[in-house]
Amino acid sequence: MIFAQFMPAVQDVMSTPSLLHRISLLGLGSLATLAGCATSYAPSDELLGSTPSEVIAKLGEPFPRPESLQGIRRLEFPRGPYGRHTYFVYFNADGRAERFAQVLEEKNFDRIQRGMDQSEVIDLIGVARDTFSLARDTGYVWNYRYISPFCQWFQIEFTPEGKVRSTGYSKPPECKIKTVRFQR
Repeated sequence: MIFAQFMPAVQDVMSTPSLLHRISLLGLGSLATLAGCATSYAPSDELLGSTPSEVIAKLGEPFPRPESLQGIRRLEFPRGPYGRHTYFVYFNADGRAERFAQVLEEKNFDRIQRGMDQSEVIDLIGVARDTFSLARDTGYVWNYRYISPFCQWFQIEFTPEGKVRSTGYSKPPECKIKTVRFQR
């Protein structure tokens, strides 16, 4: 009985012209959203010569946010789910953007050596957004998901004193698929 009250509205929504119109509006809205994201996701050459404030206006908040933009030499912009890209935007002595780079790459990971401290790691690949502590206060691990032909992450194990103990490549938990075997 109650359903009968709503039947005309349901029929209107499900009618082909109305449904197609709503789907097309949804599709246009999605494209507009993606286009907005695409312009601010990664730096482009149009940023060169910009001040730190102008870069932030175009790319959004850096992470970590510095206390002051005065004399800043670099800003970090982690992107994507779990930070699969991190862009560094570098500034010259005049405070203008001179170059940018995507730093979550194996060539940068390979430069991280045993004994380096946290600040040296951050200088190379930025701040990790996925971390965990090891048992019995024996250290901690920083994880960096990144784009490669495969689902990968780079892990850095630190001593309790903040020195690199070891590094390695692995698969993030969301990429570990259990194999199902069928018996005949």
